[in-house]
Amino acid sequence: MTERRRFQTFDDPGHRKGPERIAALRAALREIGVDGFVVPRADEHQSEYVPANAERLAWLTGFTGSAGTAVILNDSAALVVDGRYTLQAPAQVDTGLVTVVPLSDKSPEAWLAEHLGRDRVLGYDPWLHTPDGVSRLERAAAKAGGSLRALPENPIDACWAGRPKPPAGRVVAHPEALAGEAAADKLARVRAALEADSCDALVISDPHNLAWAFNLRGGDIGHTPLALGYAILPREGRARLFLTSGDIDPALRAALDPIAEVAPRADLDEGIASLAGARVRLDGATGTAALKDRVEAAGGTVDVGKDPITAMKAVKNGAEIAGTRAAHLRDGASVVRFLAWLDGRAAAGDLTEIAAVEALEDFRAAGGDLRDVSFPTISGSGPNGAVVHYRVTRETDRPVRQGELFLVDSGAQYPDGTTDITRTLAIGAPTQEMRDRYTRVLQGHVAISRAVFPRGTTGAQIDAFARAPLWRAGLDFDHGTGHGVGAFLSVHEGPQRIAKTGTVALEPGMILSNEPGYYATGRYGIRIENLVLVEPRTVPGGERPVLGFETLTLVPYDRRLIDASLLDASERAWIDGYHARVREALSPLVDGPTAAWLDEATAPLEG
Repeated sequence: MTERRRFQTFDDPGHRKGPERIAALRAALREIGVDGFVVPRADEHQSEYVPANAERLAWLTGFTGSAGTAVILNDSAALVVDGRYTLQAPAQVDTGLVTVVPLSDKSPEAWLAEHLGRDRVLGYDPWLHTPDGVSRLERAAAKAGGSLRALPENPIDACWAGRPKPPAGRVVAHPEALAGEAAADKLARVRAALEADSCDALVISDPHNLAWAFNLRGGDIGHTPLALGYAILPREGRARLFLTSGDIDPALRAALDPIAEVAPRADLDEGIASLAGARVRLDGATGTAALKDRVEAAGGTVDVGKDPITAMKAVKNGAEIAGTRAAHLRDGASVVRFLAWLDGRAAAGDLTEIAAVEALEDFRAAGGDLRDVSFPTISGSGPNGAVVHYRVTRETDRPVRQGELFLVDSGAQYPDGTTDITRTLAIGAPTQEMRDRYTRVLQGHVAISRAVFPRGTTGAQIDAFARAPLWRAGLDFDHGTGHGVGAFLSVHEGPQRIAKTGTVALEPGMILSNEPGYYATGRYGIRIENLVLVEPRTVPGGERPVLGFETLTLVPYDRRLIDASLLDASERAWIDGYHARVREALSPLVDGPTAAWLDEATAPLEG
């Protein structure tokens, strides 16, 4: 029997690249006549997950994280990364060539202002930077006494032998039964928003928004069902889609025909030329400087602001919520089967991080309707668990050993929903320190789950709930507590988030993650994650409308790691109630041995 195609591999495409690639780039820059070049981890849509041909940062430096910016000058270089990657980046790049700079210490612009030098010219690719990003680079270059220059071609592309071809995945319709709203009705809402903002047209530059607005899904990148491309939506008249792939399902073409013309990506410039005299909304988050330049060259006026689709997409309708609940039910059964299997396999002593990833994917595939994993599974044993966004490769793979913690952060794409779950597991007997730290993380997780808050509350106002139990012990974590999640779209979706920087008010229908953590560098990592749905709540005697969270994820916590003596009565009651709900929902969906394991895993807390 032919083995099915797996959704992730374990080769490291960029681990510790030698100096030859940076030397080749520097030589190309000298030929162009510039003294440096900015290399963001981005494609022309500012996506988190990018196609293989846009992985320029990984090819050049070896860093494979989902966010980071390198600045390569003639005589120095830096890679700026956020708190998720301060351990990963030094392990992947040649630190003799590239200085790893934590974003909390210095932004790319601040580093540039100190290192560019007077009369030196910094090059950039205008397809990889937003207008606001270009303005920041201009200010940094000017502060150093230098200047900024847009380059017509990305110099890395000429240096990259064997660069992958652009993606060309199949583009299909997303059924209205799952989308919950016809594309024509969605576009009418978007046009009303444009009219309210006195805009004549919208350039849709975010493929997630393209997918949502036109009820389509694609296969151009891994882990997120996107079709890369753009759309021009006039306030009046048919829209025009410019798709990178030409492999478009005939049924989708027929569905789109009344509302949109479908054209190749190569026709985008011609489409933009039709915007002469129009006031054009360009998304400040994903619209690039190159798009702005083209609209202005065509005689249009650019209004850089928010794509109204982003906020509409974030609030899930009834069909999307029902689909997401169904997806989590199937996913929970698959993950529980995996955890029951893991307990037996780990005791045998021959389990590795990669073997765990492959087994979890197999359990999900057996559960039905699996389209992809929603991101590369984080399978971190012992010290690897302390690397927040660790990605196991054949080079870093290690056994899951007794006396250690094992962190598994994973998710799946189903046609009716997207999942994301993290569980930290004790392999053998945990130490008291591990149980203390785990319980504090769990207390923060429970505090978010139980939160009740007035309408208008932002994620930043809620973030501290997750940190308070750690703060009381002088501890913290360096990532946000939660990100937005799509409906068979990106596992990381804005604008909502629970974080110190979460400025968007939470609304009913938004889905977010709830994932506090703790990381002991070189020893272990702890993270506990469920997805939650914002919902209205009724408080007897309350004077203001309030909201709360419905927990969507259905998988037990590791009771072996819970120190019940640290919990108050209400925390214990919530955990026991959640476990009873998990047991009731999943027991009918799993085999007998797994159901027996689940009974034990969800028993009331003791002590």
